[in-house]
Amino acid sequence: MSFQDQNSSDLFFAPEDTEADSVNQQEDAAAWLVLIVDDEPGVHEVTKLALSGFKFDGKSLRFLDAYSGEEAKQLMLEHPNIAVAMIDVVMETEHAGLDLVRYIRNIAKNQLVRIILRTGQPGQAPERTVILEYDINDYKEKTELSAQKLYSVILTSLRSFRDLSALQANRHGLERVIRASGNVFRMGMLNGFVQGVLEQLIALLYLDQDSIYLNCDSIALENNEEQILITAATGRFADLVGKEAHSTLEPEVLDAILESLKSREPVIKDGVFVGYFRPNAGREDAIYISSSRQLSEDDAGLIKLFLHNVSIAYENVLLHDEIEGTQRDIVYMLGESIETRSKETGQHVKRVAEYCRKIALGRGLPAAEADILHMAAPLHDFGKIGIPDHILHKSGKLDAEEWEIMKTHAQLGCDMLGKSKRHILQTASLLAGHHHEKWDGSGYPRGLKGDEIHIYGRIGALADVFDALGSKRCYKDAWCLEKIIDYLTVQRGVHFDPELVDWVLDNMDLMLEVRQQFPDDEH
Repeated sequence: MSFQDQNSSDLFFAPEDTEADSVNQQEDAAAWLVLIVDDEPGVHEVTKLALSGFKFDGKSLRFLDAYSGEEAKQLMLEHPNIAVAMIDVVMETEHAGLDLVRYIRNIAKNQLVRIILRTGQPGQAPERTVILEYDINDYKEKTELSAQKLYSVILTSLRSFRDLSALQANRHGLERVIRASGNVFRMGMLNGFVQGVLEQLIALLYLDQDSIYLNCDSIALENNEEQILITAATGRFADLVGKEAHSTLEPEVLDAILESLKSREPVIKDGVFVGYFRPNAGREDAIYISSSRQLSEDDAGLIKLFLHNVSIAYENVLLHDEIEGTQRDIVYMLGESIETRSKETGQHVKRVAEYCRKIALGRGLPAAEADILHMAAPLHDFGKIGIPDHILHKSGKLDAEEWEIMKTHAQLGCDMLGKSKRHILQTASLLAGHHHEKWDGSGYPRGLKGDEIHIYGRIGALADVFDALGSKRCYKDAWCLEKIIDYLTVQRGVHFDPELVDWVLDNMDLMLEVRQQFPDDEH
């Protein structure tokens, strides 16, 4: 629909010496996208002319043109980050613009784009009815849209879009923090926690999504062998997570980070903030944030508060990791000491642990459960600590009485480990008590059958026997792989869970990798 002649003087003025193409370039990712939907080409031209040279928050406008509701729908799909849509009510139909609004809000579920309805025939869609029934942000008659009013309505719409986008980004970042917070004391989840908090911080500051979170080893830095690893990132740095900073970052970015690490103070200059903190005496960290606008003192203060809170979280995480690592080392040392006492190697417990994790994951157990089983596996023969040396070290076959004593180690280990309420030791208790049970019910100590045997025991039994057959012992030589496969095939459904045997036979390459990774000593 065309503009009224009596108001054309408000909109048509001497064109400035600017090129619309500079706004329309596809590579201008920093521009605000404005969709013009109108079946009159002149309206598009006038709108662009009136808004030539417009800038908000350091970004110019980039226009997208649609001459029908259907064209607009396609552009909305191709450009979900459109900030403002200026839509004519009457186009291919008398209510095409209203149908488009309904599509944007109800079908495309786009609640962020700011919608300005424009009409040259106000009687077709009365203002009060449209505002009440449609989720729009402004309703203007084309006769009242002077250059100044058009400038004002775009400015207020972009402010609204910016704030709503920041709130949505903040919400997404907060969701990540909440999802990660349940596991924040697991070292493996820390990166997800930091990433979520970083995104939330950027959203709160209305910053560009160009920021990285780095972790440094202070000892290596002191030895001039520093390795700065990128542990979380956004924007143009997103693909650098896990990589070394010196070999991947641009010189100006790296220089700012190194300046902060060297001075152990924050660095603020030219829209860049680098913060420094030390969660403990053996670790130092930095955060780098870049922005298209100059960071204020309030911005810097908020980032410093963020660093302080992350530092507290880091201290707790590192302490937990130290405790968990100590616990894991003690379990391994106990397992190795037991195997050494029975003339077996410490590598045996490491291999059994790795086999258990691989089989558990192959069986479909959650990764966290497979990790616990991996940690508990070295204690599968813990009960051997109560078996007399003359039985444990006997090179020949045990007699009936000796065998009965040897079999008590399963229940003994189960009972001793079961006294603890710790998850790892409870898992180890189940493993110790069930890993000598057999699928057909002929095992010990309780003669359990099939699914009565805990899955940890079924996995442990297969892992333990697989490794024992392929290892040299005081009473036997190591079996060749072909003989081991034949044995597993025969014992499928007799000694072992058939499904677990099938997985091992189908993934023998993974099992052999473990043997290569932890070989027995030659001597």
